Amino acid sequence: MNLEIPKGTRDFLPEDKIIRDEIVKILKDIFENYGYNPLETPALENYETLASKYAGGAEIMKEVYQTEDNGSRKLGLRYDLTVPFARVIAMNPSIKKPFKRYQIDRVWRDGPIKLGRYREFWQCDIDVVGIKSVLVDAEVISLASEFFEKIGLDVIIKVNNRKLMNSLLDFANVSKENQETVILSLDKLNKIGVDGVRKELEIKKINDESISKVLAIFSTSDESSEDILLNFDSFIKDKEGLNEIKELLSMCYEFGVKNVRFDPSLARGLSYYTGTVLEVYLKDESFNSSLAAGGRYDKMIGNFIESSEEIPAMGMSFGLDVLIDAITISKKTIKKKSVVSLFIIPIKITTQCISILKKVREQGIKTDMDFSGRSVSKNLEYVSKLEIPYTLLVGDEEISKGKVKIRNMISGEEKFISLDQIKEEVELK
Repeated sequence: MNLEIPKGTRDFLPEDKIIRDEIVKILKDIFENYGYNPLETPALENYETLASKYAGGAEIMKEVYQTEDNGSRKLGLRYDLTVPFARVIAMNPSIKKPFKRYQIDRVWRDGPIKLGRYREFWQCDIDVVGIKSVLVDAEVISLASEFFEKIGLDVIIKVNNRKLMNSLLDFANVSKENQETVILSLDKLNKIGVDGVRKELEIKKINDESISKVLAIFSTSDESSEDILLNFDSFIKDKEGLNEIKELLSMCYEFGVKNVRFDPSLARGLSYYTGTVLEVYLKDESFNSSLAAGGRYDKMIGNFIESSEEIPAMGMSFGLDVLIDAITISKKTIKKKSVVSLFIIPIKITTQCISILKKVREQGIKTDMDFSGRSVSKNLEYVSKLEIPYTLLVGDEEISKGKVKIRNMISGEEKFISLDQIKEEVELK
């Protein structure tokens, strides 16, 4: 039997899973601190929901895992958490708005595998429905900035506006039907460079004059945000997107966010974005993949219910797997091999130690005990390998004194204490 797991999937042993859970806890705490409530949706969706022209677009559908149920109904594994969320809102019109939700769950994409990119991966999403103001967009960016500061990663948050991109492409004489495909190529500008984008646009049959204009407009990496926006203001006609990005940058300043940078080539690959788009990268560029991304999608939910009314929505997704990879590369964390804080070693009195085990656990201390009858030396070796910080050694002597011997496994210090003192001793260190 071949016991290998499918390509692009992974097992997480305790020392990896513990770190992942710690990052998730930090995210959940921040999400809830900002007023987001939890939501859960099925891993499987009807294929037509995922394939809707109002969802992710043709490119993402190439990576969808498809299946059928026993009734020959076509299904697919979700490729993100945004489309299922939009479906939930469309199906539940009674939900009071504005509605802020978070979801932390698995998604699947049958795409290329590399560092930070897997076929089964976790997304940690927040979304706000019912508010059109870019104030919400700025608050989402503020949340992201606070999270990355908390975990010790120095990041840059790149922002853009899809309406602004469309206005710029209008100026470059790119037809409406070609704008989406041009945007997909522009989104790769920082990865494949000007020559790479030019080749892609030539293959897509975009005329040479438009290509030259597009590259001249969007190749602005050395200019400040203020200079770029001032230049755009001088020639574009439809200024809605331009005004929105100006207001967004201003509101980010009000929130105290200083690591935001306007990037006119940033597009995001999904076709449902309608306004603000954003991506987060390590500032030192030691890691190429984005750590988080998102944007505004004001039309998707209304389109799902076939309504001409816009239901404004803004969301952001943190990639748990790519976050862990970035943290590992940046050496910002120390792996823990066990969640256990205290290990009880009975010395020939296992039964008598059960009551001690119960009392320690009642104090909220993560505790385990040897039930195998190993020697003290074998138990200490086991505890050392798992890097458990404390042990309790309990024998007849300790029982007769009404105390236990606690050992600090890092310093080697030992002392006799009462059971009531254990919590204080463990928490003080």
